[in-house]
Amino acid sequence: MNSEQQTAKAPLDTDVVIDQISSFVAEQTGTRPEVDQDLFATGLANSMFAMQLVVFLEQAYSVTVAGPDLQLSNFLTVKSMAALASRLQAESAAGCDV
Repeated sequence: MNSEQQTAKAPLDTDVVIDQISSFVAEQTGTRPEVDQDLFATGLANSMFAMQLVVFLEQAYSVTVAGPDLQLSNFLTVKSMAALASRLQAESAAGCDV
């Protein structure tokens, strides 16, 4: 197993994911959000930016965000996006083990 495969199966470090998502939001909006800040209520995010967030999560963490995971609640805060990415990555890794 090469290092890429090991990395793909290793659980995501939540603190690192939170920092990466926060950095992405800051780069796109010019404001670094608090981890529990509602990005939509505060005006940092809108429906167009939500699509950028989906693409970012999919590319950064090699996951697919689809169907029921495309709920606003999964994208309200940096913390909720980190939880989504971690769960999807874990599900993906578990699927590879079968």
